[in-house]
Amino acid sequence: MFRLHCYLRHADEGTLSRAMVELAIVLVASRGNMSSILKEAATTYRVHADAIDQKVKAEFAAWIKAKKQPQPIKAAVKVKKAA
Repeated sequence: MFRLHCYLRHADEGTLSRAMVELAIVLVASRGNMSSILKEAATTYRVHADAIDQKVKAEFAAWIKAKKQPQPIKAAVKVKKAA
């Protein structure tokens, strides 16, 4: 708790605002159904959760596709020149 107090004491306005919003969401979420609370918070703060969901799914699909492609094997053999 002491570290949080020191952190918030030296934080700028933007960091304090973000911390207050995050704490408010956590407080409200701890009282009831988590998914409905988060959806309500997203609509309250005008966060487009569906757009974010689509972007995240696209990033994961691209990551999985890149992971499935075989990596080219690099030759590790060095040829020494004859002196």
